[in-house]
Amino acid sequence: QVQLVESGGGLVQAGGSLRLSCAASGRTFSSYAMGWFRQAPGKEREFVAACSRSGGSTSYADSVKGRFTISRDNAKSTVYLQMSSLKPEDTAVYYCAASKRLGYSRWTYEYDYWGQGTQVTVSS
Repeated sequence: QVQLVESGGGLVQAGGSLRLSCAASGRTFSSYAMGWFRQAPGKEREFVAACSRSGGSTSYADSVKGRFTISRDNAKSTVYLQMSSLKPEDTAVYYCAASKRLGYSRWTYEYDYWGQGTQVTVSS
């Protein structure tokens, strides 16, 4: 089993940057593909970014492509989401998730473990 703890959220002005971190427990972090999702009030949870077990392959939602970067450090059992050029519509609770699948996924149901989420608020 994997426990995930997100950090790094906060309040930032539009155009600013934040880096989210997600620390995983256990010694098998490199066995999981990782993803970031977000959920705004009244909306469904949506895919943001994902990476393969090695971090060598990544995928992004169109809405964040070119602004967000996912990366991981398997030695530290941590996955990151660097967010730049933030917009008010990026405001949401951000969740990291771990998947036992061989490759990464954009679908919430293909993730096995979830963190508790961290709030990101972008003011205009």
